[in-house]
Amino acid sequence: MEQLAFFDIPSPCIGVCATDARGYCNGCLRSRDERFNWLTFSDAQKYDVIRLCTQRKRRRQLAMMKARQAQIEQERAALNPQLNFEPEPEADLDFGGFELG
Repeated sequence: MEQLAFFDIPSPCIGVCATDARGYCNGCLRSRDERFNWLTFSDAQKYDVIRLCTQRKRRRQLAMMKARQAQIEQERAALNPQLNFEPEPEADLDFGGFELG
């Protein structure tokens, strides 16, 4: 008998029951099916759902961090354009009258 069978796996619900635009719970990050079928899932399925929720949380945190960094860079560039190190678009140079020799 596996050790997992000795313990119940608690629901990851934290009581923030509202869904985002993609259909995931804002609190536990489970999908609709994962929330509604939690009680019928096997222990292995429950662990898989928890693993997926952890991945979703990390991706969400990374996206929020990247968005915040982009916002900070935009604010810095607006405050001091001299510190904007974005490459300028190359100007069209005319070398028609240029000769080597």
